[in-house]
Amino acid sequence: MYVYLGGEAALDERSIVGLFEMDNTSWSYLTREFLSRAERQGRVRTAAEDIPRSFVLCRDDTVILTQPSTAVLARRLEDQERI
Repeated sequence: MYVYLGGEAALDERSIVGLFEMDNTSWSYLTREFLSRAERQGRVRTAAEDIPRSFVLCRDDTVILTQPSTAVLARRLEDQERI
């Protein structure tokens, strides 16, 4: 099943490693360094038209910046499991 991330992005739920809230994680030096390195390596994609609220880490080490919060994305994943 696919999860809608916003914009024109949808992702197979099996490829999701984790959902992370930008406000809660970006204060950490390690997270900022991880995101900076991923961006320099060209592994960051943007599915947010505005300031991203969360990011999704994928199995292929891609990072997708998203507008919906992690709570919304988690709810979408749960809804997919019910179907």
